[in-house]
Amino acid sequence: MKQSLNLRLGQQLTMTPQLQQAIRLLQLPAAELNIEIREALESNLMLEADDEAESYAESLSDAPTLNDELTRDPSESPLGSDAIDAARLGEDIGVDERWDETAAGRNTLSMPQADAAIDTLENHAADEPSLQAHLRWQMELSALSERDQQIAAALIDSVDDNGHLADPTQAIPGDLEADEDEIKAVLTFIQHLDPIGVAAADAPEALRIQMDALPEHTPHRRLAQRIVHTHFEDLGHSQQAGLRRALGVDQAQLEAAIALIRTLSPHPGAQFSQPRIDYIVPDCVVERVNGRWQVDVNPQASPSLRVNAAYVGLIQRGDDSADNQLMRQHLQEARWLIKSLESREQTLRKVAECIVERQQAFLEHGEEAMQPLILREVAEAIDMHESTVSRVTNQKYMRTPQGTLEFKYFFSSHVPTADGGECSATAIRARIRRLVAAEQPARPFSDAYLTEQLQAQGIHVARRTVAKYRETMGIASSTQRKRMA
Repeated sequence: MKQSLNLRLGQQLTMTPQLQQAIRLLQLPAAELNIEIREALESNLMLEADDEAESYAESLSDAPTLNDELTRDPSESPLGSDAIDAARLGEDIGVDERWDETAAGRNTLSMPQADAAIDTLENHAADEPSLQAHLRWQMELSALSERDQQIAAALIDSVDDNGHLADPTQAIPGDLEADEDEIKAVLTFIQHLDPIGVAAADAPEALRIQMDALPEHTPHRRLAQRIVHTHFEDLGHSQQAGLRRALGVDQAQLEAAIALIRTLSPHPGAQFSQPRIDYIVPDCVVERVNGRWQVDVNPQASPSLRVNAAYVGLIQRGDDSADNQLMRQHLQEARWLIKSLESREQTLRKVAECIVERQQAFLEHGEEAMQPLILREVAEAIDMHESTVSRVTNQKYMRTPQGTLEFKYFFSSHVPTADGGECSATAIRARIRRLVAAEQPARPFSDAYLTEQLQAQGIHVARRTVAKYRETMGIASSTQRKRMA
């Protein structure tokens, strides 16, 4: 084999820990960003909350003079090997692209300690299914007839948060005309779904159903059955002598049976948590000041941080001990985090200001004045890549006079108008909603009529497009609306 030397010229982007951190923080919504900042404050002794909103430079103005190595802010250097500007935050890099192992010594700020196979951006709690949704899912997988499924659906909807159903007959609508035997059969089926005992009338009945469902060979099952069926009221008494005499057992047997009962749930539905509530914290606030729309970044969504000047002074007076090296590392991480947060705020402000500039008519007049807008237009206006704009608009919210809206709400497709212009799909949906609201209940407008009305306003859309927009807004067809009138 002949050996040779080849010269190859190419470009390569190295994902440094600083750049990885900047991209990750850019994508975080306000609530998760605040959690990230709180964790950083707890783990990094160099960081402190800037409660008085002082600038980073002012927080260091009274610090002792440092040597050249510490005076130079590492965050001022390029975040990537190609001297990428920090505000651009890794443009042209896909969100799902795996980051290289660029730093041997990882830390909790530059890269979280986590399994490499886990996407930390997706590592959040999912919404827990409700009890009703869990029961419906099992019902739909069963072999119940269509009529029995209708009865079951009515019963499931009437189950309370504890998993109890006091009066099954009251839960059945009159149009089903179900007799007691049908209701009882379906109710028994529901009571043996997961969790066992759901839809019982009360806690004792729920325990009886669960106890009867236990395997025959379960230790102390028979004695526990006798207790929940005939002596449930005596379980709450502090004196158990009467209960022992009535059952003809000793104290050890009684305690074993009671321990088995305690493994059951008198409220089967309590194990299902309430739906998770995600509180929206607006990232930006839009207000009209002196006749102009002004965008401000919400300080609650992105708290200010600063480096503790006193600890910085300790580094200079320290030696090369392990403790001092740890403080140096914390200082570098703190500066990286502060720089990443500043870059995030700058990028967020640029995108928000561009959106507000394009959607001033919406802010003043509402949905029908919404202008068509796509990611590429914003990216070109602020000289960034579409991927960066996409990251900024994901799960970010803006408080406006029209309400608190997600950034993505302001983006919609283009529909041509009669005069050669363009109309936003959001504006078209608003006009359809207004037309339907003004119709007579006895004579609702058909999709064809709605199409004609839009065309009369200069908006050329097909009837199937009007039908699609109507369905996405949850508006029934004209035939169904007439029937509901």
